[in-house]
Amino acid sequence: MNFAIGATFTYGILSIIGGIIGYIQAGSKVSLFSGIISGILLVCAGIIQLQGQVWGLILASIITSVLVVVFALRFQKTRKLMPAGLMTVLGIVTLVFVVSQAFKYQAN
Repeated sequence: MNFAIGATFTYGILSIIGGIIGYIQAGSKVSLFSGIISGILLVCAGIIQLQGQVWGLILASIITSVLVVVFALRFQKTRKLMPAGLMTVLGIVTLVFVVSQAFKYQAN
């Protein structure tokens, strides 16, 4: 297992947990559904990567990119480190690992 797979799984699980916490604390069904859906898709992308399929990297990079944009806009609006700032930074880190792994596949 490489860093891209681990980062994808971690970011997916954090998205699920964050959605659940958002629902519990604020009653936000949007947070619940978006967190669970994006988290499950990221976990699936990690499983696909484990099977050696390149499109798992593509799926992970698309979902992570969307989440980074959403959380960055939310951070810009609220200026709160939790959860928007943290998820933006973790998303960027995940994206760096996933994209670097994609370039390694392309080189081979």
